[in-house]
Amino acid sequence: MLYGGLLVLAGAMLIFLVNFLVRESLYTSISTAVAVEPRLATLGTPAPSAAQTLTVGTAAPANALPGTTPADGGQSHFQAVKVVTQAAEQAAQNQLLTVSLIALAAFAVISVALAWWMSGRVLRPVAVITNTARRLSGENLHERIALDAPPGELKQLADTFDAMLDRMEQLVGAQQRFAANAAHELRTPLAVQRAAAEIGLATEDPAAVARVRRKLIEVSESSERLIEGLLLLSVSDQRLDRREPVALDQLARAVAAECAASQEDRENRVTVSTDTAPVSVEGDPVLLAHLVRNLVGNALRYNHDGGRVEVGVHDGVLEVANTGPQVPPETVPYLFEPFRRLRERRHSPGEGAGLGLSIVASIARAHHAVVTAVPAGTGGLRVRVEFPTA
Repeated sequence: MLYGGLLVLAGAMLIFLVNFLVRESLYTSISTAVAVEPRLATLGTPAPSAAQTLTVGTAAPANALPGTTPADGGQSHFQAVKVVTQAAEQAAQNQLLTVSLIALAAFAVISVALAWWMSGRVLRPVAVITNTARRLSGENLHERIALDAPPGELKQLADTFDAMLDRMEQLVGAQQRFAANAAHELRTPLAVQRAAAEIGLATEDPAAVARVRRKLIEVSESSERLIEGLLLLSVSDQRLDRREPVALDQLARAVAAECAASQEDRENRVTVSTDTAPVSVEGDPVLLAHLVRNLVGNALRYNHDGGRVEVGVHDGVLEVANTGPQVPPETVPYLFEPFRRLRERRHSPGEGAGLGLSIVASIARAHHAVVTAVPAGTGGLRVRVEFPTA
């Protein structure tokens, strides 16, 4: 209706303009033609006689009517030209108006039909997008519009919708994997606790009871760390409630010293070194401390005896590198997902819950930072967190 109405309005305006311009110039054109025609006709007649000349010795006008005086002939001729001109003008205007109205009616029919066809063709991608959006659910998020159309606004809309579906599919898949992995991780310590309680506590041997007690305490501490990691991951996935300037270099040195001191009683000693320059970032100091602590803790945990951990802060970039087992490049992106490890879990004391790098990635996103990781040439991993500097 909109396209058809606009086309009919344009046609009506065009017809009005044509009729207006013709009306303004039609009278002058017809009167000129009627006035010139008698003069052209008299060019082939004989010269007037003496009786037809004026008494003052001047010839009568060539366009004077026969049987009239010069004055009467001029006046009568002017009246005749005016009458003929007005009649011709009125007839021409009536004919032009009739033809214009007929043309406008035909133009309106053609315009509505053409507008209906064109609008349907243009809006067909919208119908495809609408039907796809109605059909989508959690079971068929893999479907895409894949609109086959020339570049334009609707093509951009369809491509944007497809990109949004890609992000939604990745998010839903990550949430599903997270729920499954969390259920598995939480079910394992519960099974261990139940088995220890049913089997280990059935004996009266004090040594066996002491071993079961230590095992239950270890499993309880592991479950507590897992729950704390899940809560921290949930908090870091939300937007920051407050931001303040944080000296990232001082924070990194403090956390590195804390982690180095915590592994003094371990058999496998790892050297921790720092190389920092003054850098200030905007963020939550508590979450940033968790970020650095998880990076350094992972670098210490997945290392070998006599290895090293290097912590550097320069130009708004926090970098933590360690020695350790070889990391295949294709597995690096998966290490940032919850409960993903380089090797299968062995449920040994001190083993992490598999949330370290996922928490790092979540805290980095909350601070608008970019996390990248690459395998080190001699083993281990090099993780870079690039912050927007304050």
